[in-house]
Amino acid sequence: MVREIEVPTVSREVRELSFLFEISQTLSQSLDLRQVVEPLLDAMAKHLGMVRGTIALLNRQTGQITIEAAHGLSETQRELGRYSLGEGITGRVVQSGQPAAIPHIADEPQFLDRTGARRGLDEDTSFICVPIKLGNEVIGALSADRPFPGHGELSNDLRLLTIVASMIAQAVRLRQAAEEERQRLLDENARLQEELKERFRPANIIGNAKAMQEVYDLVAQVARSNASVLLRGESGTGKELVAHAIHYNSLRADKPFVRVHCGALPETVIESELFGHEKGAFTGAIAQRKGRFELAHGGTIFLDEIGDISPSTQVKLLRVLQEREFERVGGSDTLRVDVRLIAATNRNLEELIAQGKFREDLYYRLNVFPIRVPPLRERKTDILLLADHFVERYSKANHKAVSRISTPAIDMLMAYHWPGNVRELENCIERAVLLAEGDVIQAHHLPPTLQMPVPSRLTAKGTLEATLDAIERDMLVDALKAARGNRAKAARALGLTERLMGIRVKEHGIDARRFRA
Repeated sequence: MVREIEVPTVSREVRELSFLFEISQTLSQSLDLRQVVEPLLDAMAKHLGMVRGTIALLNRQTGQITIEAAHGLSETQRELGRYSLGEGITGRVVQSGQPAAIPHIADEPQFLDRTGARRGLDEDTSFICVPIKLGNEVIGALSADRPFPGHGELSNDLRLLTIVASMIAQAVRLRQAAEEERQRLLDENARLQEELKERFRPANIIGNAKAMQEVYDLVAQVARSNASVLLRGESGTGKELVAHAIHYNSLRADKPFVRVHCGALPETVIESELFGHEKGAFTGAIAQRKGRFELAHGGTIFLDEIGDISPSTQVKLLRVLQEREFERVGGSDTLRVDVRLIAATNRNLEELIAQGKFREDLYYRLNVFPIRVPPLRERKTDILLLADHFVERYSKANHKAVSRISTPAIDMLMAYHWPGNVRELENCIERAVLLAEGDVIQAHHLPPTLQMPVPSRLTAKGTLEATLDAIERDMLVDALKAARGNRAKAARALGLTERLMGIRVKEHGIDARRFRA
């Protein structure tokens, strides 16, 4: 006897939840709607049995409604889909802001079929068209046609498409809020730059953060003196730029600026590099050579990674700092030199002193005027300024037309901890400019180390009401993020009153203060 296995049927409610979940995931992938409209229409075709679907937008200046994205239409058919306000079903929906469901398009005289895609079809094709609204303003329409499913199913499809249109409108609001916030940041940066014009700021350094302004103030105080300066900070923070700023704002600006990377020079050659050598001083010394101190006479010498030099070199360096004199390797003549010394290190010199690896007397000679250069994580407000600067630089260098960074990419840049500091940010932007296909750097153009997936807070479980609540909460949180915790601004972005925004924030247990950083 063969037993029949009962295959459980999926309820309509579960299908609707699955459909709305897929739509919400599609819309959350990018704030740029151009990237998500086609996947959105594909999801509608799969879940609703849609044969054709369109998203049409209204141009307020011309009064024309044109198809911006379509499923099931050729490019030529899409171009033909143009309507005036009140013209045809689409024009009537956009003008009135009321949805429409036509059971049989063959029986509807107002159905114009401008695209010509329905010619020769039987009478069983239905057409649904719903408005896309931003507050009380209709910005376009979402439409679909499918085989007539019966009046009950047609009404249900109309309800689902109305929900989808509302979700599209919310995505548009968030995009507008993000663009407004980006413009606000740019305006704020421009305002800060104007305010800082009267204050000292080296021309070669980018940054308006409070931590950097403290560096500028210290540079202004020490630049015109002859005091030795010790620059401290992590690798990649821009210590060499600060050294340049000190030199070129000093009385020695027209004299040489000589850089020595102590960590890159072997111990056997660093003494010769610093102090020079006489002919025949060692194997390979076929001629007399001036050292870096001689070359920097009258100007500034910058010793980078000073913590890496050997104890024997430390002794000779201490003498130069104390007496301003030295001998070349293999020579007996004492040479006097007038140089201003700037040193830099990313190492803990105090620990090296305790370990006996760095001379304490040399440390005090170097540490006359210490300046700490802050890491990038302590100057988050400068990340966008630096990123835009590097975009412009590497776009010109690589003959590309990249002009801006997308909002999701900016969010990733702001969330990252930047262990490699400004140098790492510069490398990331250079790579992104090379990978960008158009004029915008997208999130996927950034290195894998910045690709931090954020799991969706939505699940395809529970009732339709629970899922819609979760979607509403996500939209509230995203709007508050974009508005930096400003509930009034977030309410305007979502088309809500401040009172209603307050009620919904309270209902969902959202603390707006945590977005104010």
